[in-house]
Amino acid sequence: MPALHLLGTGAALSDPHRTTTMLAVSDDAAPSNTLLIDCGGDVLQRLQACGPSIDSVSALIVTHAHMDHTSGFPLFMEKIWLDGRMRPMPVCGIEPALAQVQRLWDAFEPVHEGWDDLPPLEWRPARHKRDALIWGEAPWTVTAAPVDHGDMPNVGLRIEHASADAVLAYSCDTAPTSSVVHLARGADVLVHEANGTGDGHSTAAGAAEVAAEADVDRLLLVHLPPGDKTAALHEARTIFPHTDLGEELGTYAFPSA
Repeated sequence: MPALHLLGTGAALSDPHRTTTMLAVSDDAAPSNTLLIDCGGDVLQRLQACGPSIDSVSALIVTHAHMDHTSGFPLFMEKIWLDGRMRPMPVCGIEPALAQVQRLWDAFEPVHEGWDDLPPLEWRPARHKRDALIWGEAPWTVTAAPVDHGDMPNVGLRIEHASADAVLAYSCDTAPTSSVVHLARGADVLVHEANGTGDGHSTAAGAAEVAAEADVDRLLLVHLPPGDKTAALHEARTIFPHTDLGEELGTYAFPSA
């Protein structure tokens, strides 16, 4: 059965128990096909804490260039190398996101230039447009759409598992937008940011309005700021009752989440 793993649920600055927002999807029937989404921290340590192995990763998807979504990439590469990976590592995303992780990796070239048998990197750019294909290898189909994150090019994602008839949507960092409604239409789970007011971000209530319009089954709030979120969660539930704060290192089966 497909599963969502919330590897991190915080904003760039968040509560002490939350790290930056990172996701993974896995399938116990296809244990070597885990997809990672963003790497703003130690994404592989968080993945292992949720159960899947380092070697299970089939690709990394990077949504945009901000530090809390990319800065762990050199450590990610070091870990897959130390774990003995030989096969290529696909890294998928829009051009500005891929360019940023490439710069980060290049910055460490004096360190890694002598390492033997580094796994080859496969850069897989996607178009910054609605319904762009990000990943299409079984069991996952991932499509993207531009979202509203101020001046930073960014995409949300729709992740489909055809054999399980399961759909997960992820807003990434964005103000409420019709693009996420499009991505999330009829989804089993929508993972939506709730960083609060400000350029290119959403409140919990704004996320709930998107979930209601998209007719999803469940809303999980991530990219959470520090502090008490009780009132924000209550307001969101008045709009969309099936709303919860994302649980740090939480695993959610879907479609039965």
